[in-house]
Amino acid sequence: MAKESMKAREVKRAKMVDKYAEKRKALKEAGDYEALQKLPKNASPIRKHNRCKLTGRPKGYMRQFGISRVTFREMANKGLIPGVTKASW
Repeated sequence: MAKESMKAREVKRAKMVDKYAEKRKALKEAGDYEALQKLPKNASPIRKHNRCKLTGRPKGYMRQFGISRVTFREMANKGLIPGVTKASW
């Protein structure tokens, strides 16, 4: 389980990216890179990091489901994810 502060930090970054998206786009089209550098660091979308929605785990993230591989496996074994079955042949 990730620290609550780490989860909150990612949420804060996501909000900031959304807030400055239009301004960043306009500055990039204008080619004004000096003004682009004056924006906050966390306004850059590259600084966002995907985290598991349930546990906050930063590694092993599965985009299709929005959760980590560990959580995915637990939920799949319990039958909580529709359409997912354990392979057998």
